[in-house]
Amino acid sequence: MRIFLAVARSGSLGEAARRLGVSHPTVGRRVKVLEDEAGQALFRRTREGLVLTDAGDGVQALAEAMEEAALSMERRLAGTQGGLEGLLRISSADWFAGHVLAPVLVELACRHPAVVPEVIASYRLLDLSRRDADVAFRIVPFSEPDIVQRRLMTMHYGLYGTAATADGVRSDPASVGLILMNSAQSHFPDVAWLLERFPRSPRVFTSTSRSVQAQLCARGLGMAVLPVPVGNAVPGLQRIDGPGTPPSRDIWVGYHRDLRHMARLRALLDIADAVLGDMPANG
Repeated sequence: MRIFLAVARSGSLGEAARRLGVSHPTVGRRVKVLEDEAGQALFRRTREGLVLTDAGDGVQALAEAMEEAALSMERRLAGTQGGLEGLLRISSADWFAGHVLAPVLVELACRHPAVVPEVIASYRLLDLSRRDADVAFRIVPFSEPDIVQRRLMTMHYGLYGTAATADGVRSDPASVGLILMNSAQSHFPDVAWLLERFPRSPRVFTSTSRSVQAQLCARGLGMAVLPVPVGNAVPGLQRIDGPGTPPSRDIWVGYHRDLRHMARLRALLDIADAVLGDMPANG
């Protein structure tokens, strides 16, 4: 059923194999066995890929119910693990993990060496119900059901550049390029703030990664709005006094309610509260 669902969702044996971490022939054999046992085809080939037949469509809802039951059992078993040991999967943006969460992870390792944090550094919003991660830190609230969430802290942002870039901003802002988030994150408040304040400045670089933006900024390519912990940590960058201050963002932490009693998760959250609660408002 797991392979059946992967093929149904991806429309491809090869893509299903990649997602599941198995070989292409294995996926093909398992689908054939399932269809042989059902006595009918569950998929049909089209130019767009594999699509469900009527019989396959009828099986999908039942397969998804089986999947959710298995995931629920896995979450609840994990949530009752009382020992401070084992893997703890943490989702966050790369800059947050490297510049904000790092001291929390070091303290967790010192206090509980048998806990192994695994940071999944990505801007994608992972599915906590499927245990893509045990806990997630992000700048938008969680909308998924059964997620326990709270605002952890406020993250402040600043306008950064090299000393030469700062001089250029003061003398001729239109001569300094803008380093921005890419189009998928163009709705972010700091992007709108930068474009409004410097409408004549050209866009010279975009990236989903704040860390990459900071490195290009430090090499003199242009100015960028960065989280204060990132901008303050990169050699060669300085805060640029400009018209106003970029908007701050709330940082939210969330996890599935089935994991609320997981000891290693509770330990991480307690340390995060203690360490990040002491972070200065402006880095």
